[in-house]
Amino acid sequence: MKKTACILALEDGKIFRGLSFGAEGESYGEVVFNTSMSGYQEVLTDPSYRGQIVTMTYPLIGNYGVNSRDAESSRPQAQGFVVKEYSKIASNWQKEMSLGDYLKENNIPGIEGIDTRELTLHIRRRGAMKAVLSTLDDNEKNLVRKAVDSPGLIGRDLVRDVCCGRPYQWSRKGKYKVVVIDCGIKFTTLRILQERDCRVTVVPAGTTAQRIIKLDPDGVLLSNGPGDPAALDYVVNSARELIGRVPLFGICLGHQVLGQALGGKTFKLKFGHHGANHPVKDLKTGKVYITVQNHGFCVDIDSLQGKGVEITHLNLNDRTMEGMRHKKLPVFSVQFHPEAAPGPHDAKHLFDIFIDMMKKRKTQNAKLKRKV
Repeated sequence: MKKTACILALEDGKIFRGLSFGAEGESYGEVVFNTSMSGYQEVLTDPSYRGQIVTMTYPLIGNYGVNSRDAESSRPQAQGFVVKEYSKIASNWQKEMSLGDYLKENNIPGIEGIDTRELTLHIRRRGAMKAVLSTLDDNEKNLVRKAVDSPGLIGRDLVRDVCCGRPYQWSRKGKYKVVVIDCGIKFTTLRILQERDCRVTVVPAGTTAQRIIKLDPDGVLLSNGPGDPAALDYVVNSARELIGRVPLFGICLGHQVLGQALGGKTFKLKFGHHGANHPVKDLKTGKVYITVQNHGFCVDIDSLQGKGVEITHLNLNDRTMEGMRHKKLPVFSVQFHPEAAPGPHDAKHLFDIFIDMMKKRKTQNAKLKRKV
């Protein structure tokens, strides 16, 4: 069967022509590259990719299809998907459908047959930029103009597009009561909390600190998510009010929110960190972890000087901050993804640190009640 032509046009005028393997149509987003060799379904369904067109640097994608078990949210979140070669065969015992059919079913365009090495190097040189992916328009000048006129990520709140509409219980049994502030939570994070004997309640990103405290949590997790953290004043304000009242753990966007709540600032990276092979150094132990990352913004280390914050982790590629903790209060966060589905799992122990914080708080509260 003859395939439909597809064009990827970048806002700086760069054009890539290939073939469609997903839905036909037109989609806009910031084009980024991901260096993972596998886990394309986890990438596509990660809510942190809302507003972005994702390029996979590994050349062959789609060879094991997709299945419902590996999804990180209820549907694919990326605006488009770019690969060198789409596998004509999808073979795996868990496969429920092909990647191409999955994209078509969810109305997401995909393009194959372009030089993803050239695109990746172009993004590294010029930075992540706005782009359009289209099977409808063959006019290159029109497409570049559409890319330029499309909304970018700076100053844009995409959390409201991916967070839950109302609170829900993920798990109803467990020793530790955890409230998750949903900025774009991944299912694997919730599963890991459940595995660690947590009773998990998920609340929308706009939930106030007062309402969260009324739920009487032993700890609060601020989740990952998409868009510009500087546009999330309502989440930052809630986090600020929770500091010192309950143990807090922030992941990715949640880390950036906590950074602002503690008095810091965020900035946009040139081309972001996206992939499953980013080296991060634990400054306390000296160990280096290979981590999963997906973020285009970062907390400015210098902006936290004198704020009572200790830097705990550092990115060994560009020396940006990857983790922090408050020196006195039970508050810590990391920029990378310790849940890391499908892997690696080097940093999964950070969930145990969160559990220890809650265990300590419960013990302290029990002692206070006995004294009263």
